[in-house]
Amino acid sequence: MADETGRIKGIDRTDDRPVYIVGGGPGGLAAAAALRGRGVRAVILEKSGSVGASWRGHYDRLHLNTTRTLSGLPGLAIPRSFGRWVARDDLIRYLDTYAEHHELEIVTGVEVSRIERAGAHWLLRASGGRELTGRAVVVATGYNHTPHIPEWPGADGYGDGLVHASRYRNAAPYTGQDVLVVGAGNTGAEIAVDLAEGGAARVRLAIRTVPHIVRRSTAGWPAQRSGILVRRLPVRLVDLGAGLLCRLTVPDLSEKGLPRPDTGLYARARDGAVPVQDMGLIDAVRSGRVEVVAAVESFDGPKVVLADGTRLAPDAVIAATGYRRGLEDLVGHLGVLDVTGRPLVRGGRCPAGAPGLYFTGFTNPIGGMLRELSKDAARIARSIARARARASRAG
Repeated sequence: MADETGRIKGIDRTDDRPVYIVGGGPGGLAAAAALRGRGVRAVILEKSGSVGASWRGHYDRLHLNTTRTLSGLPGLAIPRSFGRWVARDDLIRYLDTYAEHHELEIVTGVEVSRIERAGAHWLLRASGGRELTGRAVVVATGYNHTPHIPEWPGADGYGDGLVHASRYRNAAPYTGQDVLVVGAGNTGAEIAVDLAEGGAARVRLAIRTVPHIVRRSTAGWPAQRSGILVRRLPVRLVDLGAGLLCRLTVPDLSEKGLPRPDTGLYARARDGAVPVQDMGLIDAVRSGRVEVVAAVESFDGPKVVLADGTRLAPDAVIAATGYRRGLEDLVGHLGVLDVTGRPLVRGGRCPAGAPGLYFTGFTNPIGGMLRELSKDAARIARSIARARARASRAG
């Protein structure tokens, strides 16, 4: 690893075109290691000062919702000492070790702003006026790239009390406060529980769409393994089984404002809405430590107006309202994104008309993000190695 002034092994040489990987998170590291394993030189370009930057910015209590044994990247297992559910800081340690173990070529402090086709190769325009030419490019900038807060009417007048969940670290700044968390995905649910356990005077969770809630583990069997097993089964069958399991393991919280969803778990997951894995939310809602309220519609000065007409006056609002992929400026001109800004294809497939351009880390599967990144890495490395072999035979 080196900083942007390190000039790793002739990184700027145009007569030695590596595969460039944009992004030094788990997806980029996995792809680089898989390529190295096939004898393909890969250089990671990371805009921050270290690998795994997004993980370093997550809230303190974060643990993986996927098991340690199913979350390791290719070529290096996560240490058993990190436990079954790996903590954020331990995952960061693992990513640092992973980069060193595989001797990956990483240049930090370099932000790629645009990727263009340059004949048979790819041209990357980056910070500092750099123009780098690669034989292929892997875009691994991540699922959670650009924090998104809805354009609620009146939100600008609320003040500094409104922040995105990406800025939340722990409950300490909110001790004794009335806090409204907006969004009932895994992040919003866990932050609400963290606040309730960490000393906030009152915690409310605003929900627009009722989430599916599953136990992270049932009788020792992790929900992740179920997610892996059902991926190829009919949606209706999985929804039926998931609904039955939910009724057996998750109490009915309708009286607390959290009814059972009226759509199937897997049907919704196929559209990108993964279920919430219970990290204390069930008990917090049942005990009243977290109050479920209607969705946020607008702001009126210091007050928050909900969809049911209720007006609240919380001390702070934390918007766990998701992220955007942020790919439009980078590759939007290439016609490789769908209407939502996500890549049309991923893994070992290249978009039509863009040979040598790959994407990884832009889905959120119920079988686990890190596991999927590992599978993508193997597919990408295989595809690039085959393309290189064909080019060598042709030459």
